Amino acid sequence: MIPRFRPTVGLAEFLAMARVWESDSVARHEALFAQAVGQAHAIAFPYGRTALRLLLETWGLDGAQIICPAYTCVVVPHAIVSAGGHPVFVDCCEDGNMDLDAVERAITSRTRAIVATSIFGHAVDLDRLDALRARHPDIIIIQDCAHSYTCEWRGRPVPAAGHAAIFGCNISKIATSIFGGMVTTDDPSLAEALRAQRDRRLTRPTASRALARGLYLAAATAAFSPPLYGLVDRLRRTGVLSSFEDYYDQDVIDMPADHLVGMTATEARVGAVQDRQLGAFIAARRRAADAYRAALGDLRGLRFLPAPPGASYSHIVATVASPRDLIAQARQAGVELGRIIDYVCPDMPCYQRRAVGRHWPMARHLAEHVINLPVSGRFSATASADIVARLRPILEVAPAAPDFPVT
Repeated sequence: MIPRFRPTVGLAEFLAMARVWESDSVARHEALFAQAVGQAHAIAFPYGRTALRLLLETWGLDGAQIICPAYTCVVVPHAIVSAGGHPVFVDCCEDGNMDLDAVERAITSRTRAIVATSIFGHAVDLDRLDALRARHPDIIIIQDCAHSYTCEWRGRPVPAAGHAAIFGCNISKIATSIFGGMVTTDDPSLAEALRAQRDRRLTRPTASRALARGLYLAAATAAFSPPLYGLVDRLRRTGVLSSFEDYYDQDVIDMPADHLVGMTATEARVGAVQDRQLGAFIAARRRAADAYRAALGDLRGLRFLPAPPGASYSHIVATVASPRDLIAQARQAGVELGRIIDYVCPDMPCYQRRAVGRHWPMARHLAEHVINLPVSGRFSATASADIVARLRPILEVAPAAPDFPVT
């Protein structure tokens, strides 16, 4: 079974974990991460959602309205609520990114921040975002780069196009520190205040936590290797692994029980190795996206989402008529297809009372029809051709992918 993704982890990361005598591992990871994404400062956290929560708390946004996409990872509004804010949801466009016209309409006197997400690694339109910022200079812009890392809009790196950027670094991301998250900024005052907030709010991780993180990486790396993944996939479908995979409950707004425990040195040492390879990881994903689009882009059975030049492709995403049927057929052919993201945040029971307007037809369309193709931080033309050869016969007879709704 070819898995939908594989952690891009090798011997160097495991050797780094063993260097327990090294000091200042977190600071070294922060410095390398900042350099890799082209910003002056990086501040490490145990999760990306912790990074967003403490960033909002540092700005004192308790009670404020914060605009975010309806079509985003649910941890974003969860972090906003945990920081005392009120998420205001807006619809997305065909590329999955938030509709900036809808953002403009959603701004009120209580709006203090906008979380601009470059979903799937598709860069948000920085020209239009600049124009919005010029009209509303008092609103904070947070670039959500959890999927995108160093994607670019017309040659401009997205992370630097806001007051701060947030990153998720779990094993499914473009680069990983096992779990972990980051905030980056070019503002030294914000960086200093955020580090102070982190030091006040987070508890120190224990040695047992560091060991558990290392064992998790070893297990995940083995589990996602093709020789073992067929067994793992069967266990997943029986529900045996649900406690390891489920990261949200549609009825509850919450954060992980350990989200205020600091990043371990083990995670930081892995992250530092990954930081040095970030450019290569993104280049590999771009090559995979180009290969898939060239080989499958003529088929009516799937419709690739528009992706601007400079996309970094955390996921290679298309829409199809029936994701469930296609996923089942692809599994029979030995290929796992993913479904990121298959929900709309304000339609979840936990957010229905908070949502205003309820107008997000594009988000609902994508949630119903998206699939993502296998991708990794290492590109192999042979492996890509193999995946295409297995999928193309299925897609050639699949129903036509539906048109995007008119919004």
